[in-house]
Amino acid sequence: MHSPSTFSARRAARLAQLRLSLADFEEKFARSSGPGGQHVNKVSTAVTLRHAPTGVAVTVQDTRSQSMNRQLAWDRLLDAIEEARRAARAAERAEVAKKRRQNSKRPRGVKERILQNKKKRSQVKKLRSKDW
Repeated sequence: MHSPSTFSARRAARLAQLRLSLADFEEKFARSSGPGGQHVNKVSTAVTLRHAPTGVAVTVQDTRSQSMNRQLAWDRLLDAIEEARRAARAAERAEVAKKRRQNSKRPRGVKERILQNKKKRSQVKKLRSKDW
């Protein structure tokens, strides 16, 4: 991964870019499970990182190293927050576009085609009702 000093700098830059405060995050460390032998059984290598305002949480226990898991957790959590914001913006844009389409009038050609189809359908139904 990266050295601790570059990790702190990268994290600070991303937090500033996303306009987030370091105080809004809570980190918890727990014993990991899975491969890693005695080390993961004795050392709290699993990292759970939670962003309190949004409720987004990430747990990482990929490696035997707590610092590596911590860096991975920060990267994944900030990616998740960024993706959630991107999705919210896209949904908002889609909603605005939908409202605009709903409020606009139908083009004349479309309206005429609909009326022609209605007339054809009514002719078919009239023919159906006649006794032969």
